[in-house]
Amino acid sequence: LDFVPNHTSDEHPWFVQSKSSTSDPKRDWFLWRDPAPDRGPPNNWLSNFGGPAWTLDEKTGQYYLHSFLRQQPDVNWRNPEVRSAMYEAMRFWLRRGVDGFRVDVIYHFIKDAQFRDNPLNPDFKPGGDPAHRLLPAHTIDQPEVQQIVAEMRRVVEEFSTSDSARILIGEIYLPIDRLVAYYGQDQAGMLHGAQLPFNFHLIGVHWQAGAIDRLVRNYEAALPSGATPNWVLGNHDKSRIASRVGIEAARLAAMLLLTLRGTPTLYYGDELGMSDVPIPADEVQDPFEKNEPGKGLGRDPERTPMPWTAEAPNAGFSAGKPWLRLSEDVRTRNVECQSNDEASMLTLYRRLLALRRQRASLNQGAWEPVAAAGDVLAYTRIDGDERTLIVLNFGEAPAPLPPAVVLDHAQLLLSTALEHKGDWQPGDHLLPDEGVIFGQSHGHLEKLLQGMTSTNLHAEIDFNKAQGKEV
Repeated sequence: LDFVPNHTSDEHPWFVQSKSSTSDPKRDWFLWRDPAPDRGPPNNWLSNFGGPAWTLDEKTGQYYLHSFLRQQPDVNWRNPEVRSAMYEAMRFWLRRGVDGFRVDVIYHFIKDAQFRDNPLNPDFKPGGDPAHRLLPAHTIDQPEVQQIVAEMRRVVEEFSTSDSARILIGEIYLPIDRLVAYYGQDQAGMLHGAQLPFNFHLIGVHWQAGAIDRLVRNYEAALPSGATPNWVLGNHDKSRIASRVGIEAARLAAMLLLTLRGTPTLYYGDELGMSDVPIPADEVQDPFEKNEPGKGLGRDPERTPMPWTAEAPNAGFSAGKPWLRLSEDVRTRNVECQSNDEASMLTLYRRLLALRRQRASLNQGAWEPVAAAGDVLAYTRIDGDERTLIVLNFGEAPAPLPPAVVLDHAQLLLSTALEHKGDWQPGDHLLPDEGVIFGQSHGHLEKLLQGMTSTNLHAEIDFNKAQGKEV
């Protein structure tokens, strides 16, 4: 379940009671401060959705903090009663059998105890997201938040058994060195934080082989021992992958996501190649866009309805009127049509997912980089004697396999282009935006040699030489 405990609604009974009086028992459940000497906000903190993060309550004469909309007051996570109430809310759902929680903005919970001003961002450019005008030094990723994450982990583990584990996922937008801290490694090396601190770095990385190679290497190197990595290609807050890199490159992105080590997270519609849908001003729903119109900050374009069929009305999404319009290509880009198309994006995703289930190396194996250059990215997944090799061409021109790739006794398992089938032939090149997966076994050649006489061994060597393969 999606759990949003950084804030409540301003109509929630807790907040209604909190703002009723400065002496109310629930006053300290939220973050109230006296005005500045000029009667303005207590400090310079900004809302993530534009404008100050403080709203004045005329009745009590104090400001309350809201990191997002003014209708979303932040709770005071330093208050033990708040923590207890939040953990009981988690238990309410865990008793009903949920598998765990995706915890919204988990790195926002604790704010600076002294309420100090945030410093100016020297890299801010006029016209950008106004929330980035300041560096959030005192409003996110405070050291004390790690204790809360550990407490949440203990709550979900109350309901974990040997047959059914419960999971804690954290929504976190931080650099890698800070992101991995949310695994909660203690001095003994034990992990007591979120099992999956969301790794959103693929969303913002420069879509180029070298940049992605560096990202994967840096992330793998930063992970604490025993941590499960995870990768996210798209979500409800960022432009869709097909709009960011193009529809053909989105096929390559699917192979990347589903062959890297760890847990992949899929955003609905990406498996169809859905793109952002332009939303006219009079149809905007996102409060962010309404607060900061014309800056391209709205998130409606990536939140449009999922198209299930080509039939009217609304492509099988709803018999009613959706809040947002559907894409113009909905008659061809829908689940029903793509299910019957062997070359569709949906078919590619299904084959990739099936391959993950079939091959232990893709599902749980180690990750090793393979030396490559230019527009090609390559790596190997290994589990026991099973090896799976992934080669991805991020370029706009055909590209050969990297010299370090040896394909003796390898089978081509899947291509994003779905054009290459069977064995890879000497001289074959990757097509533009093509990714390929090869299957190998460490033990294959050894078993082959054990069953060969000198005569047929030499025949095998001659055959491989004739095919241009290293011997």
